[in-house]
Amino acid sequence: MSHSLFLQHSILATALIFGLASAHAADTPGVDAVKIEQITGLKGKLSQEENVFKVSKPRTDVKIQIDKWTMVPFMGLTSWAGFTPAQNGQVLMMGDTVLFEDEVNPAISAALDAGLEITALHNHFFFDQPKVYFMHIGGIGTASQLATGIRKIYDKVTEIRTARPAPATEFPKTIVQESKITAGPLETILGMKGDSNNSMFKVTIGRDATVHGVKVGKEMGVNTWVAFAGSDTQAVVDGDFAVLEDELQPVLKILRAGDINIVAIHQHMTHDRPHYLFIHYWGKGSAEDLARTVKTVLDFQVNFRQ
Repeated sequence: MSHSLFLQHSILATALIFGLASAHAADTPGVDAVKIEQITGLKGKLSQEENVFKVSKPRTDVKIQIDKWTMVPFMGLTSWAGFTPAQNGQVLMMGDTVLFEDEVNPAISAALDAGLEITALHNHFFFDQPKVYFMHIGGIGTASQLATGIRKIYDKVTEIRTARPAPATEFPKTIVQESKITAGPLETILGMKGDSNNSMFKVTIGRDATVHGVKVGKEMGVNTWVAFAGSDTQAVVDGDFAVLEDELQPVLKILRAGDINIVAIHQHMTHDRPHYLFIHYWGKGSAEDLARTVKTVLDFQVNFRQ
């Protein structure tokens, strides 16, 4: 074969391969896979059986050990997002994002600001160093909208790790060691009496449900609680919000707007009606400012039920 003929065959083969690769992404019925790849900057893979186009991003930037064993992305350290056709020409997205502790709340804010949903936040391992959390996400809309949200999450993580390669081991702001919380102003803000213990302050609010057909409430764990420690100006607030599924995203937005950190989103019960999810949180700052954010959530929940 002459050199020129060989060159023509090589160009034709390369074009064919490129064309097949483009067609592979473009031929995902109901999902603009090419656009998803362009926006996320990630190559995807089509599951023809389920008609799902999936992009993934292995977590390789920080060395992670589980049980003193060096973990590899193949064993469960890969962020991913799957896209499949939904009703009325829209696209459904579901995914999971591998995060370190100092990335979680910036990633939550980035996702919420982009119109995505946060559906769970929890650990997948024990004895992990540094600690790894998994933020499950979802959304429905156009492929471009959803892919843009995914890209914003990943870009935020890259921004954090570029500025500080090693994950942080504490939140900003300080908490005084000896608690001296003044309960009165917090009771006024929250609009309810609470309990004091060693100059700390706590309120607990029950919600109604049935489990296996049995009525349960505050004393059986179907409750929202909020506790304050530290000083009036250098306080910490932690607690748990019991939320219905349709309350989850608005409550997350209110907490993040008040600079309160989300530390877990999960369920506590099965066979509960209605079904509750629970948001665990941790915030630092002025006790009254923290209480105002909590009160905003409580008011939202009351209005939501009306």
